[in-house]
Amino acid sequence: MTDFQEQQPQQPYYPPHPPRPPYAPAQPPVGAEQTATQPIVTEPGTTIWPSGGHVPPSGPPIPPVPPAAATGAPAAAPAGGPGSRRRAKRGVGLMAAVAIAAAAIGGGTATLVQQATADTPVAASSNVNGTNVSASSTGTVAGVAEAVSPSIVEISASSTSGKSTGSGVIITSDGEIITNNHVISGASEITVQLSNGKSYRAEVVGTDPDKDLALIKLQGASGLKTATLGDSSKVRVGDQVVAIGSPEGLTGTVTSGIVSALDRDVTVAKDEGGSDGRDQQQGQQQYDPRQGWPFEFGGQQFNGDTGSSKTTYKALQTDASLNPGNSGGALINMNGEIIGINSAMYSPSSSNGSTAGSVGLGFAIPVDTVKADLDSLRAGGDS
Repeated sequence: MTDFQEQQPQQPYYPPHPPRPPYAPAQPPVGAEQTATQPIVTEPGTTIWPSGGHVPPSGPPIPPVPPAAATGAPAAAPAGGPGSRRRAKRGVGLMAAVAIAAAAIGGGTATLVQQATADTPVAASSNVNGTNVSASSTGTVAGVAEAVSPSIVEISASSTSGKSTGSGVIITSDGEIITNNHVISGASEITVQLSNGKSYRAEVVGTDPDKDLALIKLQGASGLKTATLGDSSKVRVGDQVVAIGSPEGLTGTVTSGIVSALDRDVTVAKDEGGSDGRDQQQGQQQYDPRQGWPFEFGGQQFNGDTGSSKTTYKALQTDASLNPGNSGGALINMNGEIIGINSAMYSPSSSNGSTAGSVGLGFAIPVDTVKADLDSLRAGGDS
């Protein structure tokens, strides 16, 4: 017989706790954004860096490389306890504030750009104000020639002594033309040819022999392209210029050079005489048609005798080539403005007595003299 013994319940066995390892929070998930820039101390001896690593107090912190955030992924709060979560929230708030500030700055910049764009005038492709030369051609001989040539004409003046040729400048759309007095003086018939080849009869409106200026008017003309009269008081020695005229009957000839001097005293004849002295009489003297129109400068006579009746005026000197027939044509600045009316040139004589052509000594009546004399010329002048 076996004795029954009541078994006592056994107590569960609990093994001893192992030593607790230093506290280390889990790494944040991939895509989490790191916002805090300062370490977080959670317990003595342990420092948590925003990247999720920890370092002992004995060594410098070495934060690991943060993982790349996925585009559009929401920022995840770093794990590791309440302290790090509070820090992450503050970081997100800071990022939001920065984003709002950046948006405000960007909007302000866009507004300023729009205002600046609205206030800034757009560069015009039309003609330069006060000139006949387009903006793209300003300062070029080709641009000046193209713009001003339609306003320069060839003048043929006939008299009982023959025929002479000179040039003129259109100043009104209905055909008022400025030229030299010596071009049309004594003429019984005047014919004007435009740059497009069309011809008109013209009549004398007024003359001023003292200034060697004349105003003629085309008959039946309208819609003509006019030249712009500039300001000769602003001309400086060395300024580039263009001359346009009809030397030797070559209509629309263009030459260029510079202003060589200002206020030259040029003396020319006042009495009847043809353009550049060709086949015309002055008093009782017959001029050789091969010679240029006579003038005096510095007490010396050039291109023949000016005669007993003469006048002196202040002139612009230029080295732009001028020849017989350029008289009455235009001296033009590089903005396409008329600054002078070509009136005389020096041409040395060759061995056979004829003139040898231009040597770069030409003279022009300043346009300010022309403008001051216009009202008198329109009233008939001193003819």
